[in-house]
Amino acid sequence: MDQENLKLLAIVGMPGSGKSVTAEFFRSKGLPVLRFGDQVDIGLAEHGLEKNEKNERWYREKLRQDLGMEAMAVKIEPRIRDAARKSRVIILDGLYSWEEYIYLSSRFPGLVLLCIWAPPKTRYSRLANRKVRPLTPETARSRDVAEIEYLNKGGPIAICDHLIVNDSGSSELTLRLENFYRTFLKHD
Repeated sequence: MDQENLKLLAIVGMPGSGKSVTAEFFRSKGLPVLRFGDQVDIGLAEHGLEKNEKNERWYREKLRQDLGMEAMAVKIEPRIRDAARKSRVIILDGLYSWEEYIYLSSRFPGLVLLCIWAPPKTRYSRLANRKVRPLTPETARSRDVAEIEYLNKGGPIAICDHLIVNDSGSSELTLRLENFYRTFLKHD
């Protein structure tokens, strides 16, 4: 697949906005979804380390120290190229930093950013009620600040190509995603 015809859709947004639900929506449509976070699992396995928060943090920090803030994009690039052999549309779940965006957009001209947005109060409520790693509102706010200040997460959100507001129930998000999906695929 030539890169000119490849469409990469990167889902961006703050914690609790609905990025994982959005990725699952696209997966249900039969589109390949590549998670940036999978690289942590791959890296831990390569180093023979157990998957836990301490080792995950160590690997992420080591990777960024070795490769810079675009490290996750560098690592996901071969997976994108592999998936592009089978699909002309690929969904990326978990693009965080400005540097990741710059790296990928320079290699894949079809990169499009979709921001899933929800107000902090809504996101913090979702994060407090999730089954895996629930967060208190204070911890969620601290995480927001850390992701903006240390991971340069604000840039890709600020320049997103498309924005879907996720401040209602899941059925409303699904409706908005369906509309976006039809529009996005029409612009081929």
